[in-house]
Amino acid sequence: MRRGIRLGVDVGQARVGLAASDPDGILATPVETVARDRDGRKDIRHIAQIARDRDAIEILVGLPIGLSGREGEAADGARAWARELKKELASTGVRLVDERLTTVDAHRSLRDSGLRMHEHRAHIDQQAAVLILQVALDSERLTGQPAGELVGGRKPRTKRSAHPKGEE
Repeated sequence: MRRGIRLGVDVGQARVGLAASDPDGILATPVETVARDRDGRKDIRHIAQIARDRDAIEILVGLPIGLSGREGEAADGARAWARELKKELASTGVRLVDERLTTVDAHRSLRDSGLRMHEHRAHIDQQAAVLILQVALDSERLTGQPAGELVGGRKPRTKRSAHPKGEE
């Protein structure tokens, strides 16, 4: 497991939830909720500054994929947001991580903690970011590989046949 702080991000329509790990990558904890700023990109700049302040080695952005495995408009928005964040943090890794059901799990977790439903709004985005980050940390610990898809990285090369066409 690589050593260093990672940030988890849940990008919503109105808010962005933020979570952070400890330097050993064991535990994700909530940090804050930031209002979305689609025009001025204040949300992106703010999270980029937090990443710099914490000397984060990586940012994991939730990618909302449908239960069918298909990506829709929300996934397109998360991808665009992650690309903009990468522009702000050229030397920091930004990865997209499947976030299926994290919002449902976040609501369940908040309900189980005793918060009433009308109190969830203030915490739901942070809790979803915690779940996104914790799944990524656990995955890396289990596999030894960073979770998700690198933003701005090269696409994996397709394997070619060992024999040129017709020489098998």
